[in-house]
Amino acid sequence: MTEQHIIPDASTLKGWRKSSYSGGNEGSCLEVLDHHHAHGLPVRDSKAPQGPALVFGRSAWSSFVSAVRESELGGA
Repeated sequence: MTEQHIIPDASTLKGWRKSSYSGGNEGSCLEVLDHHHAHGLPVRDSKAPQGPALVFGRSAWSSFVSAVRESELGGA
């Protein structure tokens, strides 16, 4: 079973914050919505606030954050 869901219009949700894992560039931000969804964490592109948001399951998000911390994703 997949751990992702899609919210078609992320602008309908309030309380977005810039992820601490986003780069310092103003135009390149990942936003997250803490404590919104009981089954996961919504994530959206700040440049497209009316666009979709992906809702990652807790374990999928935790794995992603761990990979970023361990530099497994080859960030710039």
